[in-house]
Amino acid sequence: MRRDGQLIVGRLQGHGRARYSFSRGDDLSYYIKVLTNRGERILWGKDLERAIARSATKPKIGDLIGARRIGGEAVAVMSRQGGASGRLVSEGGHLPQRNRWVVEKVQFFAERAKLARRVREAQMDCRSTMKGHPELLSTYLTLRGAQEVAERRIADPRDRERFLTLVREAIASSVKGGEPLPAVRLRGLAKHPDELSTPAGTPRGDDPVR
Repeated sequence: MRRDGQLIVGRLQGHGRARYSFSRGDDLSYYIKVLTNRGERILWGKDLERAIARSATKPKIGDLIGARRIGGEAVAVMSRQGGASGRLVSEGGHLPQRNRWVVEKVQFFAERAKLARRVREAQMDCRSTMKGHPELLSTYLTLRGAQEVAERRIADPRDRERFLTLVREAIASSVKGGEPLPAVRLRGLAKHPDELSTPAGTPRGDDPVR
């Protein structure tokens, strides 16, 4: 079973809509064909179409790419059941998970790994870092907001540092995985740091820290 976070690297051979596994009776899905150092691989997932269309590096056929599954999102699916007479007996829905993907040229993931290392640094020179990586502005503002929240709400210095370490690690993992960098609202930042938006799974300042 493929785990979230595994980066699949290879040369893009093709992509498009097709029946899953190219079987005539299956639902329409999306595939990318990648030539890796272990041979050809075909990845399937409806979100692959979005991942390629909205990629930052716009990979083309022949490019060396990386593909990473970064989790899932719930998708509502309605089902209808009929009785022997053809009448509707029940109707309902369920929420299966649809995989989400990042598909970019390999240089993108190498750069994100460097950025993640900078985010993990407890002591960072923000001025020089921002000059070289202005895209990290929202990330550092998020970290600053978390620090202000911790200073106001967590009395024990050791608990405060554990909280900030968790925040840095959550953001760094998100950055390295290729997910969009966190966005923040600049207006009222100094007065309301706890209104900063953080990546999914990042602890909030009002959450208890043990």
